[in-house]
Amino acid sequence: MAIDTLIPGRSALLFFDMLNGHIKKNDPKTQARYKPVIAAASQVLQGARAHHMMVAYAAANHRADNATSAHTIRDTDGRLNPIPVDQKPDFVPVVSGGTWEAAVIDELAPAPEDYVIPKYRWSAFFQTYLDLALRARKIDTIIIAGGSTDVGVASTAYTARDLDYNLVIVSDACSSPEHDNHDQFMRRIFPRMARVRTAKQVVEMLQAGSGK
Repeated sequence: MAIDTLIPGRSALLFFDMLNGHIKKNDPKTQARYKPVIAAASQVLQGARAHHMMVAYAAANHRADNATSAHTIRDTDGRLNPIPVDQKPDFVPVVSGGTWEAAVIDELAPAPEDYVIPKYRWSAFFQTYLDLALRARKIDTIIIAGGSTDVGVASTAYTARDLDYNLVIVSDACSSPEHDNHDQFMRRIFPRMARVRTAKQVVEMLQAGSGK
């Protein structure tokens, strides 16, 4: 396979946590950060639809009572604020399953034939049916977009690499509130396990591999 070619029938597009609760919350900074990301993600989705590709959505599905959430001891919270040594780490789900917050944003709305993968940890593979669904369709390449780059996208990419999937990370369709982390992954980490490309380049790669 040429490095800048993607065969649509052997490739799947995976969106990670492109959910109302993460993107459409009442926070101007978050909305501004995601505006170009949504545009890029929509471009890739249109490309995938044009080639009748498998499209999957990894979506957080936490219980509202925290009973299925991770409760690990750590130094900081999700925004790198230190947790006092005498304070028990507290995790409150950003989105709870079955709510508006847990739904995929309208701009990337799933079609009836798509796969919505409920998940409870950072990796979209951990105790989900994603790997089974991919292998059943003989998929060997995963195109990943979404957020956050340094959390769920990274965790999913590491797992996919260890499962021997080829990876394409859509650089402008991923995001993190920690901009330096996003840049570090795109420049120095993901290239070691994947092809890092823009949305425009991914669409061109699919066209090149379609035989049309």
